Amino acid sequence: MNSSNANALLALGTALRQAGYRFMTVTPSTHRRINNRPGNERAHDLRGVFGWSRPFDRALLPASVLALMADAGVLEENEDGLRSLVRVSTLDDMLLFHSAWPTRDDDSVFFGPDTYRFVTAMRRGFAFVGAGPVRAVDIGCGGGAGALTIARAFPHAEVIGADINTRALELAMVNGRLNGVSNLALAESDLFDGLQGDFDLVVSNPPFVVDPDARRYRHGGGEHGAELSRRIVEQSLGRLRRGGSLMLYTGVALSGPGDHFLDSLRPTLAAQCDTWTYTELDPDIFGGQLGEPGYEDVERIAAVWLHAVKR
Repeated sequence: MNSSNANALLALGTALRQAGYRFMTVTPSTHRRINNRPGNERAHDLRGVFGWSRPFDRALLPASVLALMADAGVLEENEDGLRSLVRVSTLDDMLLFHSAWPTRDDDSVFFGPDTYRFVTAMRRGFAFVGAGPVRAVDIGCGGGAGALTIARAFPHAEVIGADINTRALELAMVNGRLNGVSNLALAESDLFDGLQGDFDLVVSNPPFVVDPDARRYRHGGGEHGAELSRRIVEQSLGRLRRGGSLMLYTGVALSGPGDHFLDSLRPTLAAQCDTWTYTELDPDIFGGQLGEPGYEDVERIAAVWLHAVKR
């Protein structure tokens, strides 16, 4: 994305805000179900275009909006009509760009119900960080929802959004400008590999499912998708300052009464942390995933929250 594309996308977001646009992103299965209802084959308003990712006729949108979409490189024409290559979702008073539905490409930028749960849990955690961090990082920041939430809550802090996906960083940059955030820096990094120095706060909402195509926005690696989350915990504790916090939202595939992810982390947390809490936020998410290869022995996927304070 060059500067011209970015400026056009920023102008598009501003136009949507001025039009009173709002859209809460749902799960992929709900999205598919709603779009399959009779009458929802095509978009009839802005939410249909930029929220539900439906095809639309050229006459639906003002020429000025179409021009901004074209200039931003997010307008596609197919046999069934025009489509937006981005979605725009509401997070409180913010509008955030991310990838259109369905997300299939390796560089897709995810936003969904997990994002809302992640941000909600993180805000609760802010009550335990005193005056707030001096230096914070969101590992795997995607479109920037977590990093922007930190930057807005602690305007004195240096906040870094780090991601291996350059497309995500491009959208996070636009999202930061669109929402008036000035204390956010972005860095291309595979976890901490491209980052210098230590941090007072590390947050992350990484991929946690098993994806046969190993797409970066979705695949959590081995251990039923928990490998990436475990690596984030281990590396984060090595880069946190004394008294600094790690806040991790992830999903854990469970079978039976035990939690293999928590059990694998206990020795590390006991050795390096003064305090830590681990909570199931939702006992059953992404139930449709259980029918996919790699989940034959899994009973459920739970959304979990880890808050650890470095000793």
